[in-house]
Amino acid sequence: MIDPVAFAIGPIVIRWYALAYLAGIFLGVGYGMLLLRRKSLWVNGTPPMTPDELFDFTFWIVIGIIVGGRLGYVLFYDPLVFAANPGQIIALWDGGMSFHGGMLGLMVAMIVYLNRKKANILSGLDLLACCATIGLFLGRVANFINAELYGSVTTMPWGVIFPGGGDLPRHPSQLYEGLLEGVLLFLVIRYFTHVKLVLRRPGTAAGIFGVGYALSRIFVEFFRLPDSHIGYLAFGWLTMGMVLSLPILITGIALIVWSQKRRHG
Repeated sequence: MIDPVAFAIGPIVIRWYALAYLAGIFLGVGYGMLLLRRKSLWVNGTPPMTPDELFDFTFWIVIGIIVGGRLGYVLFYDPLVFAANPGQIIALWDGGMSFHGGMLGLMVAMIVYLNRKKANILSGLDLLACCATIGLFLGRVANFINAELYGSVTTMPWGVIFPGGGDLPRHPSQLYEGLLEGVLLFLVIRYFTHVKLVLRRPGTAAGIFGVGYALSRIFVEFFRLPDSHIGYLAFGWLTMGMVLSLPILITGIALIVWSQKRRHG
């Protein structure tokens, strides 16, 4: 039992979930600025933007994540309820955010920004791939603190009894995702960017992220309970999270293959 409220000042309540989002964004931006300063990592020694431009872009990162994440949840997970109550779409305080939607919103914001600058869009997506794992890890820890998105019943010694999850221990699937999508994927991408120098092949890091995230999410979905109002889509194991991860997996593979075949200056 962990209090989801980090602290309160009078009527102002600050939750761990909000702090995790903010910390993920600003730590990700900080790491991205470090990457941008290492010009030798990028194709032709030209990063997609300057560190100062990335800092200025932070506001659009926040908007892209929030708008995309909320609309993604509305469209993917509960469209009929929100169609009947459209006013609830803006009720972010009631919860309901989709990572897939947030990632799409962030990508759209980056593409529009870099297109206006006539910068390398694929390098921009590579930059997002390098930084997104930080926010993923912190977001999953916040899910664990909130006792949400937990897994099925388990006899493993690390099983957790969650409030609202009954009296039996369950898989802490939030932490599984945090370790795979966050820590492990960060280390994998870091190896490829700093040892294999894949940032010189725009699109490769973004492809690695797509494949790594999709495989991690699909694997953890076998332990994570699906949303109660959706349940399993088929076969007693297929979930919406798996279905939404498949296009990411296919796109990631395509990006890796295409970037390796393309001639770079």
